[in-house]
Amino acid sequence: MENFTSKLILEANEQEVYEGLTLLISKWWSEMFEGSAHERGDVFTIRFGPQVYKTMEVEELIWNEKVTWRVVDALIDLPELSNNKEWIDTRIIWDISTTSGGTALHLTHIGLTPQIQCYDLCWHGWQSFLYSFNRFLTTGIGVPFSLSDPE
Repeated sequence: MENFTSKLILEANEQEVYEGLTLLISKWWSEMFEGSAHERGDVFTIRFGPQVYKTMEVEELIWNEKVTWRVVDALIDLPELSNNKEWIDTRIIWDISTTSGGTALHLTHIGLTPQIQCYDLCWHGWQSFLYSFNRFLTTGIGVPFSLSDPE
């Protein structure tokens, strides 16, 4: 099974990328952020309105190099999905490294494979939020989910 992966080259240093993934998640992913993500063992929840949330535990932190989250609870309550808990026990791994063009960020979402129902929907979601993360690091203003977003 092929896990979802994506790689970005960011115009930011490793520390800015690391802080974006540990301290500033609400600035690029969802304004509906509860908890903490800056220490190993921390638990946080991101929400995308009343029908979608993901709760994650910070499993691994290597300063300026790697962030790993394990999804401990999730709900994607949308009509097109009969299995709305597919994210549970998946892992989201962010690898950070220096390249000649800036900082490389390699995302691997272990368990998000083409065989699961939400793959296409989640693939598009990741594209949107990776764009938001890049924009946040470049301009200081991301495009996180907000309840005031027009649907």
